[in-house]
Amino acid sequence: MKKKKVALVLSGGGARGIAHIGAIEELLDNGFEITSVAGTSMGAMVGSVYAMGKLEEYKDWLLSLDKMKIFKLVDFTFSSQGLIKGDRVLTEMKKFIEDTRIEDLKIPFAAVSADLLNRKEVVFTEGSVYEAIRASIAIPTIFTPVTKEKSLLVDGGVMNNIPIDHVKRTKGDKLVVVNVNANIPIDKPAEPKKVSEEKNSIYKKKIAEFQEFLQDVFNSDREEKLGYFDLIDKTIGLMIYHNAQSAIEKHSPDILIEVSRDACATYDFYKAGDLVEIGRHAARKGIMEYSERG
Repeated sequence: MKKKKVALVLSGGGARGIAHIGAIEELLDNGFEITSVAGTSMGAMVGSVYAMGKLEEYKDWLLSLDKMKIFKLVDFTFSSQGLIKGDRVLTEMKKFIEDTRIEDLKIPFAAVSADLLNRKEVVFTEGSVYEAIRASIAIPTIFTPVTKEKSLLVDGGVMNNIPIDHVKRTKGDKLVVVNVNANIPIDKPAEPKKVSEEKNSIYKKKIAEFQEFLQDVFNSDREEKLGYFDLIDKTIGLMIYHNAQSAIEKHSPDILIEVSRDACATYDFYKAGDLVEIGRHAARKGIMEYSERG
């Protein structure tokens, strides 16, 4: 049977972007051939890894990270431009996924960033994959921005979280969009109660330790610091949501795969296993709806 070609667009969404892995796996299992990919932030991360042919290695690495390893990958800087440098995780990835040039990938790839100084999108379609990723994931005030020539680059979600207009189209392909910020109820495969309780218990302990650390550094009470992060997350999330809805309505994707924005918090990377399955589950629904439309 001839494979169905798709141009794939992956949204940003922090840890929820791990669901892109499951969505890609489900598309491939259902006979789709991804002929191009474009992504923003975590969508750029997963999309580039797929384009490099290293999705399985990346997935295995994510699943191997325990809670302590995740915290060790956070390189705090507490500069006036951000709290985290964001370089350590990419350095770690280079140990098992070598950097390459975007133009040398087997399929066309585009990563989107936003230039604060020049007030415009910056689309990476050539040059270092890791440099493109680093610019695209720079969440304002959390990750330090990337300075490049006369530009100050931050997370592309600020301007274009679902970069449909930057994915390369070919004749006869289908447009597939994976949106991990959908305003829908959480829909995920059930897991045994005992397993869920154990995961939450370990994570809550680590989060408590992290919150105490931030409290000491900033000399403020826990409630204020949590409020600060929550405000940033919700403000950026609201802006991204409305921009994304406009993009989806304008371009009408053939297959829309939606993951609830409540599936996890932005920095819940410890939930990698669950999020991969959530992505698979969402992709099954999107593919089924597409098939039913004929």
